[in-house]
Amino acid sequence: MKTTRVKRAFKYRFYPTDTQAAELSRTFGCVRKVYNLALAARTEAWTRQERVNYNQTSAMLTAWKKTEELVYLNDVSSVPLQQALRHLQVAFTNFFGKRAKYPRFKSRKKSRKSAEYTTSAFRFRDGKLTLAKMAEPLDIVWSRPLPEGAAPSTVTVSKDAAGRWYVSMLCEDPSVKPLPATDAAIGIDVGLDHLLTLSNGEKVSNPRHERRDRARLAKAQRQLARKAKGDGANRAKARRKAAKVYARITDRRRDHLHKLTTRLVRENQTIVIEDLTVRNMVKNGSLARAISDAAWSDFRSMLEYKAQWYGREVIAIDRWFPSSKLCSTCGTLQDKMPLNVRTWTCDCGTTHDRDVNAAKNILAVGLTASVCGAGVRPQRRTPGGQSAMKQKPLRREP
Repeated sequence: MKTTRVKRAFKYRFYPTDTQAAELSRTFGCVRKVYNLALAARTEAWTRQERVNYNQTSAMLTAWKKTEELVYLNDVSSVPLQQALRHLQVAFTNFFGKRAKYPRFKSRKKSRKSAEYTTSAFRFRDGKLTLAKMAEPLDIVWSRPLPEGAAPSTVTVSKDAAGRWYVSMLCEDPSVKPLPATDAAIGIDVGLDHLLTLSNGEKVSNPRHERRDRARLAKAQRQLARKAKGDGANRAKARRKAAKVYARITDRRRDHLHKLTTRLVRENQTIVIEDLTVRNMVKNGSLARAISDAAWSDFRSMLEYKAQWYGREVIAIDRWFPSSKLCSTCGTLQDKMPLNVRTWTCDCGTTHDRDVNAAKNILAVGLTASVCGAGVRPQRRTPGGQSAMKQKPLRREP
């Protein structure tokens, strides 16, 4: 197997001075402006059946800086502006490759506030990070150390809706290596009563993070709704209060999923899941809130990249496979299996827990599919394409 170097983003919270906060806020606004101008130019060219690439938008940026209207773009570092154009190029590449929708304009209130710096626009020495156009290093809270001898290749500064500032440093992590191979395999059935049910009979409870803070969230949203619409200070304060409750829920959910996925990847060589279309499932009004809180898509994404890091295999089986109605002992397929039926007895005499039986069937069909090399990534690259069990084997690097 070819050893690949893994790049990881190490994210830390920091507390900027008033001068740094003003400089970064100015940079965020310029990044958004350049992105929107370039998107408008490319969209206009698209209507004329012309294509504009990154090099052309970069030349446009140079011209924009010379105009009286946009001369303020010279006040911030040019690197985040160039990176915004590169991000737009990636967005169009994904659009033309049918992997994403057409790029959208960035909103001053709703879009993520961030700016990306490359090595020419920051200095990292003796554990201190200084960005371009700044005289002092950032006051970073080092919640965990960077890998020994790490040299960040890019630095992304962001501010979330709750007013918290973060810096994310991308660098190689030599500690991420393939784990020793094992014969362990596990099938996973996701749910709402229990977040996960494993084929070995283990059930992981659903923390329901959103439900725990629902009263606090409702109060914050009521206070926000009472404020007059506009850019008033009181409305901004109420918006931050609501955002802090959302952030609390999101942080707890992400922390729980990280711990759970890391354990599953470390303990198992092969992990089999269902290829669920969550974006369609949340259209169910009565279950949308619970499904969103369970974050099945985030769970799958974490499993996918961690398995790639540590030399494990994740297999996604066909979403239409009748895992709940099939007896894992004799293979008999039941005609009906309403959702309210949690245990049932097959004609062969075996009494099944609905979720455990489904997880066992998921594991069995996943191991069968692995003979063909079907996995998660091909299914994601082909929206609405073939079943994961019918795809061609993946090409493996020597």
